[in-house]
Amino acid sequence: MRRKSLMSKILIVDDDNEIRNLIAVYLENEGLETEKAEDAVEALKMLEKKEFDLIVLDIMMPKMDGIEACLKIREERSMPIIMLSAKSEDMDKIKGLAAGADDYLSKPFNPLELIARVKSQLRRYKKYNTETTFEKSVMEIGDLTINTDTRQVWIQKQEIRLTPKEFDILELLARNKGIVLSVAKIYEAVWKNDFYKSDNTVMVHITKIRDKIEDDPKHPIYIKTIWGVGYKI
Repeated sequence: MRRKSLMSKILIVDDDNEIRNLIAVYLENEGLETEKAEDAVEALKMLEKKEFDLIVLDIMMPKMDGIEACLKIREERSMPIIMLSAKSEDMDKIKGLAAGADDYLSKPFNPLELIARVKSQLRRYKKYNTETTFEKSVMEIGDLTINTDTRQVWIQKQEIRLTPKEFDILELLARNKGIVLSVAKIYEAVWKNDFYKSDNTVMVHITKIRDKIEDDPKHPIYIKTIWGVGYKI
């Protein structure tokens, strides 16, 4: 029997009591610990007092919708967020991911699919959290070398000069290799401020980084654009 302290703790946020309980039953049957909040305001209060490994967050809720709640959570916390919504339009998915969500599931959903996505996000989160605890000072990705101690970057052993913000963005993407980071997530992690949808600061900096590290900036091999979602290395 697993010790309770080793269980991943999931916060379920949905104004529908039946859905909250259904999700909790399925997750607890998988050995996961759950707590429930009936709206985003209650969830934010719970987050001030407790630590969670993942949040299942409904979009359409009274008092505060899931998009606004996701933005507030991302101001201080990086745990995975899976958004739920009765809407299935692509724009709703894009809004959720742009706000900092890691995954999106439309209602009605298959509980087994939710479980699979929860487990996938938990594995990824725990993996990168563990790696961050023992962060490497030198990262090599193809011909790209990044030294975080000296804040130097090389392409094929030729040093590339980056501004402090450009280096911070490149380091963030490299430490999360393979993971798509939204523009909002990049901005808030690097600038430590709230992100505004009309702000193109991240895009401008990505363009400048590509001009310096890519052989062909229009067809980058390092920093990839995932349209409507964000960037990844």
